[in-house]
Amino acid sequence: MRLVDVLPRTPKGRALAGQLVRSGTSVAANYRAACRGRSRAEFIAKVGIAEEEADETALWLELIIADKILPEKKVLPLLSEANELVAIMAASYISASRNERDDVSKKSKSAIRNQQSEIRI
Repeated sequence: MRLVDVLPRTPKGRALAGQLVRSGTSVAANYRAACRGRSRAEFIAKVGIAEEEADETALWLELIIADKILPEKKVLPLLSEANELVAIMAASYISASRNERDDVSKKSKSAIRNQQSEIRI
């Protein structure tokens, strides 16, 4: 949020500021929603959105660096944090999805086995 406050008040700066505020705050909001999810499927969906928003935030930060809108040394720590959040959300998504698949496959395996007849023809 503090980075947004120091962006220039040019059309480019305002556009990037708006995008950063939206995507950056969305990461937190969707992660919070994921943690309060009513089901594993809801958690997976919200964590996936949080991952996408963290990645989008990284994009806007990369553009600020590439276009030299702010000094790189001011932006790099935030870019590193955004990339770390992408990795964390991706790992959470993968782990929760894998657990979901494992639970579904366990439920779909019936305890009833088709026994072979002892009668031979």
